[in-house]
Amino acid sequence: MASQGRVGRACRRSAWAVSCVGGVNRGCRLNDRAMAVTGLNSVDISAYKWPGMKPVRMRLMILFLRLLEVAGPERVIGRTRDDRAPFVRQMQVAEWFGVPQPNVSRWERYWLAGNWPDLLSEKTVELLTAEVRARIIQVFAAFPWWGLKQVHHHLREQGQALTYRQVRQVAEESGWGQLRQELQRRYHLNADSFRPRDDWLVGQLLSQVETLLARLEAGQGLTPQEQITLTEVHTLAAESGVAAHPPLKALPWLLRVEQLLFGQWQTVTDDQVRCIYCGSTHVVRKRRQPRWKKDYDAQGQVQVVAVYRSYCRNQACDKGSFTNLPPGLVPYSVYRTETKLLALQMDTWGDSTYRRTGQALGLKSMTIYRWVSAWGDDLLPMAALFGVVKSSGVIGVDEKYVLVPKNDKPADKMRRWMDVSLAVDVYTYDLLHIAISAHNDKANALAFLLDLRAKGYQPRVVVTDLRRDYGPDIAQVFPQAVHHEGIFHALQYVGTMCRQIYGRGYAHTQPEVETLRQDIVQIFRAKTKRTAQKRYEKVLALREQYVHQQSEAAMIFDFLERHWPKLVNAIESQLIPKTNNTVELVIRRFDQHYQSFCGFNSIDTAQCFLAVFEKVYRFTPFSDDAQPAIRGKCPLELAGYDISQLPMAALCKGLSFDWPLEVAHNDVPN
Repeated sequence: MASQGRVGRACRRSAWAVSCVGGVNRGCRLNDRAMAVTGLNSVDISAYKWPGMKPVRMRLMILFLRLLEVAGPERVIGRTRDDRAPFVRQMQVAEWFGVPQPNVSRWERYWLAGNWPDLLSEKTVELLTAEVRARIIQVFAAFPWWGLKQVHHHLREQGQALTYRQVRQVAEESGWGQLRQELQRRYHLNADSFRPRDDWLVGQLLSQVETLLARLEAGQGLTPQEQITLTEVHTLAAESGVAAHPPLKALPWLLRVEQLLFGQWQTVTDDQVRCIYCGSTHVVRKRRQPRWKKDYDAQGQVQVVAVYRSYCRNQACDKGSFTNLPPGLVPYSVYRTETKLLALQMDTWGDSTYRRTGQALGLKSMTIYRWVSAWGDDLLPMAALFGVVKSSGVIGVDEKYVLVPKNDKPADKMRRWMDVSLAVDVYTYDLLHIAISAHNDKANALAFLLDLRAKGYQPRVVVTDLRRDYGPDIAQVFPQAVHHEGIFHALQYVGTMCRQIYGRGYAHTQPEVETLRQDIVQIFRAKTKRTAQKRYEKVLALREQYVHQQSEAAMIFDFLERHWPKLVNAIESQLIPKTNNTVELVIRRFDQHYQSFCGFNSIDTAQCFLAVFEKVYRFTPFSDDAQPAIRGKCPLELAGYDISQLPMAALCKGLSFDWPLEVAHNDVPN
């Protein structure tokens, strides 16, 4: 330690008088005075190695000594890779510090190459040559699903004298350890398959949807990094075969009929030819020769009418040309508009079947099915139709199982069943969104809420049943909304737990359990939160008594504590309803027509029917024996939309088709 102090003091007095030649890598030469001061030619250098010296510091000390050169004639023997003649030889410094001479040579090679990770590594003392690293990495690549212990065992069986520490070091330094963790998180990694995990891929897709919605609502574009991530997810989804199905293509005759139903109810009295797409009068006839259009008249006789093709000169119209058809005729169909609308009215509004509707109109049931299903190409575009979306801000969400025999779900007891989710305005009964999913899980619940948000709805309150998935999903998609769970569902579940724990006749065999259930019911009959809180605390005080008699009774008290914050927020509130009865009413209306199907054929046909049901339900007024507040009005009217000039409203009232078949364009109620 005294020698070490002398060297330090000599350095501080600048006694080295070192002249660097060719940079640090080139080395430093000592003159005679420096040699005398340091005593390098007479003192044992091993004295400078103190106990507990870190390996990295020892390597740097060795490299420092190897960089020193003596001024004078250069020797020829013992020169280094960079053509130097160090003052201290490798064998000598290896003996001083008690390390193998090949290690000193390897550290110098790292120093010259600038390989700092290997030079500063403290992972293992065993020598890791390039050949050893390559062999270990080859095993990683051949068996990517193996862990490090399996790789080490395999290499030992192959006669490779390697330690587990060497295998682990190669995995960490090569990045394989981190890569394998990421692969296992994203993919099913085994000897039989290498495919993305469904939960991870769905999570990535939903995350991208949420990012797009946030950017859209803020009026901003995607950042370059977000665009790259979005492209990667879309590419991976396409490669995995889970890309979204293309939207159903609307038939030409359907587009014409929808123009009639959802346009303003107003007769065009002049004989001016107008573009059937944009309504512009700036048109030019395409050719003088007419086309002959066939159609069935009211008596079922074939009629032939001359029609002409015309150009639309409106720069804003993306169609370019159109066929000028007389009133009542539609493109690519021999049946008139009245017949197609009557089929829709009888089947959906009249709760009929395809067979009965076909018999009434003299058509085949499959023809009626194709006509009605064509209306299910998409849900009602509220923002495009009215220019704004309206809602009371209180939305109820619920689900219903429907039978869909043809699907690719795995074999289990629920294989033939799928889940239809509905979002309904609690106070206007308006069906804001409806969708079907193959599985009733968290990912589909989140996707449904994101679809609702994409339509422009920002609820203040969301009412659900006791499903656990909705809690974090609502907080994620609608952070400003209050989540309320239906009190009716909670009390119903309390009764179910009592029967499971104490048996079906517990009210007679154990009256104290019935007393407990009644006490819980009385909590939610309170008029104020203060009273409800007192009753709630009184019930919780009985926990020890009931759990002592029956340990399973803890489930009742745990359930009450877990759901209490989302139940009590409806008490003394003028906005939050205590039940989800509005959604149940819409589900009953859905059942009235769904029951005649005896299930859907496939998920595609189910989606078509849901879109048809949504259009018809929102325009259909409630019956005369309904509640006075909603009697005679349809959900869209209750929501505040003006539909008085829409022919679709007359169709859903069951009125005659004696309205004008020509409508004014570019003029929708707003």
